[in-house]
Amino acid sequence: MKRRALLAGLLVTASFLTGCGGGPPADAPAAPSGGSTSTAPAAGSKGTIGLSVLTLTNPFFKVIADSMTEEARKHGYDVAVVSGEFDVAKQQNQVKDFIVRKVSAIVLTPCDSKAIGPAIQEANEAGIPVFTADIACLAPGAKVVTHVATDNYGGGKEAATAMIEALGNEGGKIAILDFPVVESCILRVKGFKEVIAKHNTDHPSGKIEIVSQLNAGGAKDQGNKVTEDVLQAHGDLAGIFAINDPSALGARAALEKAGKADQVKIIGFDGQPEGKQAIRDGKIYADPIQFPDKIGVQTVEAILKHFAGEETPKEVLIPTALYRKADGEKDTTL
Repeated sequence: MKRRALLAGLLVTASFLTGCGGGPPADAPAAPSGGSTSTAPAAGSKGTIGLSVLTLTNPFFKVIADSMTEEARKHGYDVAVVSGEFDVAKQQNQVKDFIVRKVSAIVLTPCDSKAIGPAIQEANEAGIPVFTADIACLAPGAKVVTHVATDNYGGGKEAATAMIEALGNEGGKIAILDFPVVESCILRVKGFKEVIAKHNTDHPSGKIEIVSQLNAGGAKDQGNKVTEDVLQAHGDLAGIFAINDPSALGARAALEKAGKADQVKIIGFDGQPEGKQAIRDGKIYADPIQFPDKIGVQTVEAILKHFAGEETPKEVLIPTALYRKADGEKDTTL
């Protein structure tokens, strides 16, 4: 590129974020791809968009951040990327920091869909437009201009279709590895349960029984631990629906340890490279895959429309696509 605008922010330690200002410590972690340690807009920049994601340890949110950064740069804006790392209090402080810095807009993938409300209201009072990506805000009184996300409800339905396909006519007992504090996962589970319920009505002889629904935190280690607990209570488990790839991969590790990897079919969600590879290898049956790059780009498009005074939709939903082993075998990106 002839001109490359630098990012205004970086992922920093919790103590720095809580301080709401000042420069980063000498041992601060490196910025996300394409970022810098600058806290002011680059020369010639139109302004800074503050982005706080749920976590940067999950590649899905890293892709959202990178695609937003690249798309915003094309239009003369910097993006300051920070990570809440599942801690809503930390994310609230990040919003406060964005307000102090007078960013042009704030984008959040909330760590808690309800508890983030007061922070969004502070941004509203400061006159800074707020957008959400992937995870919506469910707090009353908090104003969000546009929410851009995967059609998680539809994706949950696709996950159920895959589970029915995987278990065949026999059906069986299944568990759900949930993450109920975020809106996207609530919708995934809702869609999943609705399709399973209809299947049970239409095919009572091949009933699929949900025997456990536990919070796995959307993380690999917790997915592993929760699956171990489920297997102790239900040794005849036939399937697991995990609300994302990390928890699905954690479940797979627990099944291998218990010697039940061939007994239990796993349906994940996301389509991260590691998840796709596991599908290709036959370790996960299928994923409704998301397109985080599209979420990032369309979020920037919504911001630019708002800046231009154009009307923007309250919600933009991007459909998922079911990804099976056959898709993995043809996937040249793996």
